[in-house]
Amino acid sequence: MTRVAFIGLGNMGGGMAANQAKAGREVMAFDLSPAALAKSAAAGCSVAGSVAEAVKAADAVITMLPAGPHVRQVYAEQILPNAPRTALLVDCSTIDVDSARAVAAQAKAAGFRFADAPVSGGTAAAEAGTLAFMVGCDEPDFAAVEQIIEPMSRITIRAGDHGAGQAAKICNNMVLGISMIGVCEAFALAEKLGLDGERFFEIASKSSGQCWSLTSYCPWPGPVPTAPSNRGYEGGFAAAMMLKDLKLAQEASARAGAATPLGATAEGLYALFDRLGGGGKDFSAILEMLRGNAPG
Repeated sequence: MTRVAFIGLGNMGGGMAANQAKAGREVMAFDLSPAALAKSAAAGCSVAGSVAEAVKAADAVITMLPAGPHVRQVYAEQILPNAPRTALLVDCSTIDVDSARAVAAQAKAAGFRFADAPVSGGTAAAEAGTLAFMVGCDEPDFAAVEQIIEPMSRITIRAGDHGAGQAAKICNNMVLGISMIGVCEAFALAEKLGLDGERFFEIASKSSGQCWSLTSYCPWPGPVPTAPSNRGYEGGFAAAMMLKDLKLAQEASARAGAATPLGATAEGLYALFDRLGGGGKDFSAILEMLRGNAPG
């Protein structure tokens, strides 16, 4: 039986670890949150008392952590010194490209195979095992990476060498953040013009305005039953996390000398939404700010 250590059991990691267990793998899970550990135990995972305990006999280590500093620290201080050298290391966090490449270099120097493999799809896809993975790794390692993440994946694509997965994720989420604001502005304008929101959805979803933010994750309650807009914008992908990703995109843009004016505008709007108290809501809840309503 494949032994998987899963580190980080938040909104995304919890569902991902559960799908590893559902696939019949022996999952040793760790998180700082007792509630997250209890939920993973109920989903069939074994609970470890520390990262070191979780990884000590692992065939693969999967991490889902908040930011680059966390990834650097956990790998340097806990995973690399304690995991078997035969273990495949896969970081699914969304972090900056430089951190991904730095951790990859440390891992390879210590004799490990490593991949950065951030995901797209949100919490519903994490629970359903239908995430899209963007992988940065040495080409000979890709088949092993694809096999270990298969229970969590709808599609897995090798973006390139180490750091390329993070580059793809940052660019993808910049598109998502920008497009969601455009969709929300359109609904807010339609409302002011007296156009029914569901009728606008019916028209736009079959016209040139069609996009994922509209038809799969509609910010207007009603047209897409699975969207967070039907749950008071609870769950889903937190606006604070979208803001983090847009900041990563702007930092990368500045280093690369790329022009991303819409990305900068989107970052500014989500920063305002976060300051107004909307950071914990799904990122599509920015519609409420554009309608002139308080985020809460």
